[in-house]
Amino acid sequence: MAFKYFSTIREVWFLATHPRLWGRPGLLEADVPANPMDFFNKWYDEASRSSWFMEFPNAMVLSTISPEGMPQGRVVLMKGVDQHGFVFYTNKESQKGLSIAGQRKVSLTFYWDSLQRQVRIEGIAEEVSDQESDAYFGSRPRDSQIGAWASEQSRVLGSRSDLEEAFSEFRDRFSTGDIPRPPYWGGYRVLPERIEFWQLRLSRLHDRIRYFKVNGEWRTERLAP
Repeated sequence: MAFKYFSTIREVWFLATHPRLWGRPGLLEADVPANPMDFFNKWYDEASRSSWFMEFPNAMVLSTISPEGMPQGRVVLMKGVDQHGFVFYTNKESQKGLSIAGQRKVSLTFYWDSLQRQVRIEGIAEEVSDQESDAYFGSRPRDSQIGAWASEQSRVLGSRSDLEEAFSEFRDRFSTGDIPRPPYWGGYRVLPERIEFWQLRLSRLHDRIRYFKVNGEWRTERLAP
């Protein structure tokens, strides 16, 4: 009889093995924060505390539009979040960097499986300051800094050994002292214009709350699942 409340046997098994979700309340417009960044930080903190089951809660799919007009997605790691937006770093001459140079409209997608939550962000990518990029680059492991110099990201390689030889050459070049940030490497901050929060509910009657801006002010609306 209880199976009438579930869509699939898999859903039964998932909820049976995730007791933390049993008493979780649904999302009501009246209960969510006025600012979606506050809401995101709350969910992100909960995902981070679940890191025993979730190794990279900061993993997100960055979707861009290529110069040829093709949608392209890849997983990157969020390295900062504040009231202004979401920060990640990359080689700006990479596929995603060239796409952003031509079309600054991008989207981000977070999915936290153990919590059955998803956040989708649509916004504008802008470059962070040189000071921010320098500070983050300086915090990276030394070999990761060398790797940023050695890899011509997204370009065709003749072989794996070509990459390893380049890495060895730059390791010798930067054998002492601080490693400077490559001029083509830096960060982007995605300034959100829409943010949608999705949370699992039974019978596929999931909650979807979307924030959007009107004259610079955030509003909310509920979407059908």
